[in-house]
Amino acid sequence: MGRTDQPARGALLVTLAALMFASMGVLIRLASAQLPNELVVFFRNLFGLLILLPVILQRGDRLSLATRHPWLHLARSLFGLAAMYCFFFALSELPLADAVLLNFTAPLFIPFVAVLWLRERLTPRIALAILIGFAGVLFILKPGSGLYSRAALIGLASGAFAGVAMVVLRRLSATEPALRVVLYYGLICTSVSAVPLAWSWQPPALTPLACLAAAGLFATAGQYLLSWGYGYAPAAQIGPFTYAAVVFAAGYGWLFWGEQPDLLSAAGTVLVVMAGVLAMRR
Repeated sequence: MGRTDQPARGALLVTLAALMFASMGVLIRLASAQLPNELVVFFRNLFGLLILLPVILQRGDRLSLATRHPWLHLARSLFGLAAMYCFFFALSELPLADAVLLNFTAPLFIPFVAVLWLRERLTPRIALAILIGFAGVLFILKPGSGLYSRAALIGLASGAFAGVAMVVLRRLSATEPALRVVLYYGLICTSVSAVPLAWSWQPPALTPLACLAAAGLFATAGQYLLSWGYGYAPAAQIGPFTYAAVVFAAGYGWLFWGEQPDLLSAAGTVLVVMAGVLAMRR
């Protein structure tokens, strides 16, 4: 069996990555209870960059910062940072599983960006996936009910921004080495997220700082496991296992905060996951 033909091993690694991402969500929510969103985003980026430093120093002699696509790096970083601000705000205001799921609507937005920017064709299968996905989103947002909230729309925006960032990343990955992409992302996000500290700074306590440091570690481990898993099988085959993050988030939400999804949210979750699986299997 070849290195890229081991779907069971790849699925296990992707599922473990999903657990890391859900765990990061728990830590971000805990930190957000004591710090404003601006500080949470900044320290998450700072700790993520610090975790990368040993790798950067180890491979510094082989890493060149010279790039022919500085604007693509900037666009990917800014859209990713916008997604982070929205996602972390949603984590602090919504049930954990709903916030994670709305962030995972990114695959539903990618076809729109690909059509408008990359001139790709919107196939009937993808159009069906988009319709199913946004029907599920409506179940979660519950427009017209007392449960409808601004936080839910901001959570959905995190998925939209993440979708744009993924399309830009796809363009970058064609010519740029992964470490350079990650390094530019960390440097730009940390620098830009430091600007709001001028008006939102407050001395952080040790506990939320520890949560954010651990969140950076979980996020880095999740990205590593995801990349490792995709080396064992095609993304279309094992990518849907990333939605296990929603299941793990629901478990965390029930365990730590007593959150239980209502029937509409549960139905919406099923539809969004179905749509994401259809979109990823394109």
